[in-house]
Amino acid sequence: MKTQIITALLLLSTATSVLAADNQAKDVFTAKCGICHGADGAGKTAIGKNLKIRDFHLPDVQKQSDADLREIILNGKNKMPAFKGKVTEAQVNDLVAYVRTLGK
Repeated sequence: MKTQIITALLLLSTATSVLAADNQAKDVFTAKCGICHGADGAGKTAIGKNLKIRDFHLPDVQKQSDADLREIILNGKNKMPAFKGKVTEAQVNDLVAYVRTLGK
């Protein structure tokens, strides 16, 4: 019984940490990317439509490697500005992970 309680507490703690990380990633995405890409990553904002931003849900975006996404976030691409020096390494990792969730 004691082992089951400890296991349940560990699982709850892990789930809470994952949810907090997901919320943190969503917050960074909303703050840094949402104005162009939209809260859902579809790029259907006024700016997104004007710049013809690709929808993050699409396979051509999702097939890019994590390294490719990191490169784009840090150094920009086409009309997207570079975020190097504006986001931390942890935030870049969170953003890449969050973009992956949009493809599911």
